[in-house]
Amino acid sequence: MPRYKLLIAYDGTSYGGWQSQPNSICIQDLLEKALTILTRQKSEVIGSGRTDAGVHALGQVAHFTTDEPIDTGRVLFSLNALLPKEIRALDLSQAPDTFHARFDATGKIYHYRIHLDPVLDPFKRKYALHVQQKINLDALKEAAKLFTGTRDFSSFANNQTKGSAAKDPVRTLRKLDVIEEEGGVRLEFEGTGFLYKMVRNITGTLLEVAEGKRAPEDISSILAAKDRSKAGKAAFPHGLFLVKVFYP
Repeated sequence: MPRYKLLIAYDGTSYGGWQSQPNSICIQDLLEKALTILTRQKSEVIGSGRTDAGVHALGQVAHFTTDEPIDTGRVLFSLNALLPKEIRALDLSQAPDTFHARFDATGKIYHYRIHLDPVLDPFKRKYALHVQQKINLDALKEAAKLFTGTRDFSSFANNQTKGSAAKDPVRTLRKLDVIEEEGGVRLEFEGTGFLYKMVRNITGTLLEVAEGKRAPEDISSILAAKDRSKAGKAAFPHGLFLVKVFYP
């Protein structure tokens, strides 16, 4: 059966996240519905990973199979005609029969945007967390460095006893950069993989450091505790973007 790779971007503001779930409209549902119409067969779309409700994507990757080969150019055009404007299929190509969007992924990049101007920019309200109090950027940068490397991230994973966190909470965070930009900062995460809500939990903890509620050196003891209750609250989802998924 031919297998196809999709590159997708979406504004997650109005959706219940990537993965299908009851009582919520999700990105996966809408893609499957559109592809079922176009291919005239039930299509299951498998993503590289789930994004939470309200989280955005610039480079989500997914795959699906069909009984017969499809015209990728025609289907790509028609797919975007059927999808809501907040969701766009950027590319559609045939993949090897063994390709798996989730299991073949070797790494991901996420960005979290923080808006620091005293007055909220109305054009950033859906895509950046507005922090009104003054923050210590030096402390933020110092604390961010303590997360990189191969570590047990249990303290920053929701549902520690379920899913990937229960099987193996060790992940390699290749970089966590604090990039200053107009009106705020951007946290850039690159890692081999991420536990459930790991990026948002790290971001929330880093903001507590930046606001003076914790010291940068607290990060090491929080990691060592392997206890979610020791870390800060999760940052709100709307500042988070899945930017890129890596494959061999």
